[in-house]
Amino acid sequence: MATEVVAVPRAQTHRRGAGGAGDAIFRALTFAFALLVLLILGGIIISLVDGALPALRQFGFGFFVATAWNPVTEKFGALAPIYGTLVTSAIAMLIGIPVAFGIALFITELSPVWLKRPLATMIELLAAIPSIIYGIWGLFVLAPFVQEYIEPALINTIGEVPGIGTLFAGPPLGIGVLTAGFILAIMVLPFISSVMHEVFETVPAVLKESTYALGATTTEVVWQVVLPFTRIGVFGGILLGLGRALGETMAVTFVIGNSNHISASILQPGTTISAALANEFTEAVGDLYLSSLIALGLILFVITFIVLAIAKLLLIRLEKQAGR
Repeated sequence: MATEVVAVPRAQTHRRGAGGAGDAIFRALTFAFALLVLLILGGIIISLVDGALPALRQFGFGFFVATAWNPVTEKFGALAPIYGTLVTSAIAMLIGIPVAFGIALFITELSPVWLKRPLATMIELLAAIPSIIYGIWGLFVLAPFVQEYIEPALINTIGEVPGIGTLFAGPPLGIGVLTAGFILAIMVLPFISSVMHEVFETVPAVLKESTYALGATTTEVVWQVVLPFTRIGVFGGILLGLGRALGETMAVTFVIGNSNHISASILQPGTTISAALANEFTEAVGDLYLSSLIALGLILFVITFIVLAIAKLLLIRLEKQAGR
């Protein structure tokens, strides 16, 4: 029995060869773009380290634990901005995560069909508001409201509890770390809720319907089906919001009080790394003053890098657990 030989047309062979060359060019271009990003990142790191070296040589490890910030005597310490950055971000996460989760859950599981899209769009529009608008609104609207209603209530209730009451001691000023945390919570809300909403929508309907058919309640479906299926995406959304909170500048500068002191009370004024840079960078006179501000930027970069590295490790662990 003769074997039939099928000839491949030359045009088709030529197209395949061209496609292989195109793939090689595409791979080279994408590799070049990735390398360009690494080069830019490396340049930023080198610039920050080079600019921060004079201050780090002058103050050593004491720069990270000192609270003094006096341009006149050229005594600088980064502890107060570091403390303010971490505390305001923590307050934002404590407030923003539960609210964002509730919004995403309502849109996905409980909202009427006609309300889902308009509500999701309105939440996402919060991300389009410039941060300086948040700052102005926080200074003239939120801060007086916090001073008149929220802070007196906290002082007269939780402030009377031994131990934890220290966090709510002092007069109600309106301007302070707590108000900055409120502003950040509002600003990170659309990022976290949008990601949560999108990943909740990826849960196969058959999984939820099967659980409902077995007699489960909405709460049981959320905790036993939706969250286990989407935990990696949910965690990613939280980290996206945390990154926004750590680096926010203008809105925090308006409402935090910009005081280079550490107070146990979150009602008192404070500062963050971003706020300190925004307030003082254009007024820095002298190499040591400028180097200290650059060192603050380097510290913020390192904090962000550590947070992202921990997040990546946790995501890898979650993926492995999901695979098992």
